[in-house]
Amino acid sequence: QVQLVESGGGLVQAGGSLRLSCAASGSIFSINAMGWYRQAPGAQRELVAIIHSDGRPNYADSVKGRFTISRDNAKNTVYLQMNSLKSEDTAVYYCRLFLLYEQYWGQGTQVTVSS
Repeated sequence: QVQLVESGGGLVQAGGSLRLSCAASGSIFSINAMGWYRQAPGAQRELVAIIHSDGRPNYADSVKGRFTISRDNAKNTVYLQMNSLKSEDTAVYYCRLFLLYEQYWGQGTQVTVSS
């Protein structure tokens, strides 16, 4: 069994910063990638950023230059540093873990940006 524990969400003013963390534990042998998705009210869940096993990141166009994804392989933890936050970044942020044959979701953490 695999568990993902997210933390770091909250309320912040526009222009501010937040750092999300997601720690994976359990039967983890080989991680292909870890990523962050988000879902705003009434919208579909969308990819925010993903970091591959070789350390290569990919970002949604809407967050390029503002968000940075990083990973601590020793701790099986992925981070999302979010700077210059905008009201449109308000959403529930979900961590996703990609193993060789399985994928797992975190429980989600709320990020609210006030304008």
